Amino acid sequence: MLAKRFVEPIRNVMPGLPFADLFFLRQPVWFIGVFAFGMLLAMNSDTHAQTANDMMDVWIGTGRAKESRGIYHCRLDVARGRLSDAELVAEVSGPGFLAMHPSGTRLYAVGTLTDVPSVIGYEIDRTGDRVALKLEQSLPIGDGGAAHVAVNRAGTLLLTAQYGGGSVATYQLDKDGRLVRQTGLIKHEGGSGVVEGRQDASHAHWAGFSPDQRFAFVPDLGLDKVVIYRVNEAESTLTWHGAGDVPAGGGPRHMKFHPNGRWVYVLNELALSVTVFDYDADAGVMKAKQTLPSVNSDELAQEKFSSASEIRVHPNGRFVYSANRGHDTISVFEVDPQNGHLSLVELEHIRGATPRNFNLDPTATWLVAAGQDSNTIATFEVDAATGRLTYNRNCINAPNPICVLFQHE
Repeated sequence: MLAKRFVEPIRNVMPGLPFADLFFLRQPVWFIGVFAFGMLLAMNSDTHAQTANDMMDVWIGTGRAKESRGIYHCRLDVARGRLSDAELVAEVSGPGFLAMHPSGTRLYAVGTLTDVPSVIGYEIDRTGDRVALKLEQSLPIGDGGAAHVAVNRAGTLLLTAQYGGGSVATYQLDKDGRLVRQTGLIKHEGGSGVVEGRQDASHAHWAGFSPDQRFAFVPDLGLDKVVIYRVNEAESTLTWHGAGDVPAGGGPRHMKFHPNGRWVYVLNELALSVTVFDYDADAGVMKAKQTLPSVNSDELAQEKFSSASEIRVHPNGRFVYSANRGHDTISVFEVDPQNGHLSLVELEHIRGATPRNFNLDPTATWLVAAGQDSNTIATFEVDAATGRLTYNRNCINAPNPICVLFQHE
């Protein structure tokens, strides 16, 4: 067994040599030398395999700043929490938000191709250690540019949310995840009018699905509502179902479900607050029960600009994180296991400017924060017991980053 383990790697790299096991047994000196060489090769092979397993793909969507040329890619060393240099993998204008097909073979972006706001499908092309995106198809949105994109768990339905147009669009995907056609474009009407200039009209900002995939949710900043739709997976369409209300002037932007599926956390961009909802999965109904600020008012009073941007829930369900632009911090909240209510634990600076987006890697060991105006992406270690963040002294450059997507998200 030992001879086989250490001779096989040598056969792989020098197949032309007559490495028969009995030959080495008859030649002790040769056997010892080759045995040692084989052991080194085996160890090296194991090291490479371990290194490959520890490296996770990170996809970076970017804005329309002149420095950005499209979608970028880097890798996260999960063992050390360090990012490799970001490299351009697809040229496209303003591919802000990204989504991954459940198969992991295709990536979707919302950006502009030949001056047409579109949803764009890419095939992920891997050649050795190189990763690239191959443009497969694109479909026009028809209501301006999209602020967000999402794919259902079955990989059959794609949603986009249009901030400027105040709408949600639906797209059919084929069995391999290719874009087939737009199946609907639903316009939201009105605006709460509470915050002048921001809530005079509808502004759909995010789209996603309930844990059981029966309902879709679209936080609308202009309406102060999370619009709820019933999903028709067979037709790749949505029908209006209801809405959940946030406090007036809150401006709901993004939302996430707790792992138990019974609580929803909605980030309010304008008020820099989080609203906690109870969720009835059978009825598809959400009811607000707590709203708390992500940064206290005294600290925000010192800022010329402030705006909340992203929210995430730790997979262990004990912590919630949100990002504060202007204050340039991540808020860490602890979750009450009895009722899902939040309490603020800490504020951690992102070591950059304007955290438009951040994400937890699938192991929830690291939080990766993108500084849109500083052109930086920094990593923080996550304490699974306390939820607190510790800067990992790792920060790379990426042009105008506004979306961080992990391969296995």
